[in-house]
Amino acid sequence: MLGKERTGGSQRFLSCPCARRRWQHRPAIQVTNEPILEFKPGSPERAALQKALADLKGKTEEIPCVIGGEEVWTPTVRYQLSPFNHAHKVAKYCYASKELINKAINAALAARKEWDLKPVQDRAQIFLRAADMLSGPRRAEVLAKTMVGQGKTVIQAEIDAAAELIDFFRFNAKYALELEQSQPLSVDISTNSMVYRGLEGFVAAVSPFNFTAIGGNLAGAPALMGNVVLWKPSDTALLSSYAVYKILLEAGLPPNVVQFVPSDGPEFGDTVTSSEHFCGLNFTGSVPTFKRLWKQVSENLDRYRNFPRLAGECGGKNFHVVHSSADLGSAVNGTLRSAFEFGGQKCSACSRLYAPASLWPHIKEKLLEEHGKIKVGDPTQDFGTFFSAVIDAKVSSERAPGSPSCGVGAAGARCQLSS
Repeated sequence: MLGKERTGGSQRFLSCPCARRRWQHRPAIQVTNEPILEFKPGSPERAALQKALADLKGKTEEIPCVIGGEEVWTPTVRYQLSPFNHAHKVAKYCYASKELINKAINAALAARKEWDLKPVQDRAQIFLRAADMLSGPRRAEVLAKTMVGQGKTVIQAEIDAAAELIDFFRFNAKYALELEQSQPLSVDISTNSMVYRGLEGFVAAVSPFNFTAIGGNLAGAPALMGNVVLWKPSDTALLSSYAVYKILLEAGLPPNVVQFVPSDGPEFGDTVTSSEHFCGLNFTGSVPTFKRLWKQVSENLDRYRNFPRLAGECGGKNFHVVHSSADLGSAVNGTLRSAFEFGGQKCSACSRLYAPASLWPHIKEKLLEEHGKIKVGDPTQDFGTFFSAVIDAKVSSERAPGSPSCGVGAAGARCQLSS
């Protein structure tokens, strides 16, 4: 192994297998996965959720842009509609203009040095407090807003807006603390250390509609590591995203660390990628959008002060393969759950199944039988609903392209089965 020896003002590497290493690894904190609640009749979590849903009934929450800690409204007003009740405007919001996005960039940059210098232990505590708030007093609120705003059933909201987001915040904090403890090997005559710093600039977080947790994580993870962030939430997840944002602020996140910037997608992309201070993109969404952003970054490389880091997750097509030895009941149930939970609006949704010809007649029969039992409706009124309406008309038209045997929507679920 290599050690490092200091001789005057120079360094040289030498072999020192017997040298004492000051290497210690200790778990920073202990965390476990958040338990998934069942919302059984008579349970306290069911009563709390029903009350939170009742509080949202017929209400429209006003959601501003939040720039430099100040609430800002622009003339470009929009509304988020409940997917299963278009008469209910769940949120009134506005788009940030190009000038406002640039103002958000400047506000973030002004906070960058102080936030980056804050010890990671202090930053981690903010996210641990936010996780505790989501686990306890704010759980029902975020679940209700995810159900009403994004059309999720109670279990789909619970595994997303509660359990997964709580796990993101807690495990990210744990890993950040452990990362700082990961230091180079040292010997008695040479001490080596690593300083983990945020990026020099701002990170743009562009989040999708289908997971409340992803929005909190795309904005939260870079902030945890000392970065400042511009968070552009999805138009169809504004209600839940804003709730998560407010929880982070209440947990102690300084106002300028994350700017909350609802905006037109192309205008946001054009503005952030043209800034010399753009240093990172945290993205979940469509392939065409991510390709467009990537291309813009590549065309602006000579403008940036650093090489931007781009991280993106895009949708795809998942398939199931049924082996001749498979348990057919499990294969059928797993396929139907993958295809139709949350209306198939997940990156893990099954869109195609391959099965042995000898088993196909039985599989097809069971698929149709179980498919006919799927309950579609208003998930806030009936907790037994399997899925509700898809998020908007655009998704509905993509899922049901004119075929009477293929589609998914508020009126019912249909599937196309062919040999």
